[in-house]
Amino acid sequence: MSAHALGQVVVTHKIGLHARPAVKFIRLAKSFEATVRVRAGDEGDWADGKSIVKILSLKVREGADLRLQAEGDDAEAAIQALIDLVRRDFDEPVHG
Repeated sequence: MSAHALGQVVVTHKIGLHARPAVKFIRLAKSFEATVRVRAGDEGDWADGKSIVKILSLKVREGADLRLQAEGDDAEAAIQALIDLVRRDFDEPVHG
């Protein structure tokens, strides 16, 4: 039986989950065997966390509550790694 994991994190990156941050997110998601799904907030459809088109279609902005779910043997590790990436502002330099 495969594992199931859930997580949530607030997006603090100034431009949200767009362009470069989205590419970093999906690259990391693809490094895991688990399926990864994402949505912004409590409502709306879940999007494939390994699809750049689906992630960009969510239009996740700074301050959004990002919900994550994964299913597979490495689901817990996938969720934790993705939460850590978002908390690190996608490893992008801070401008300001």
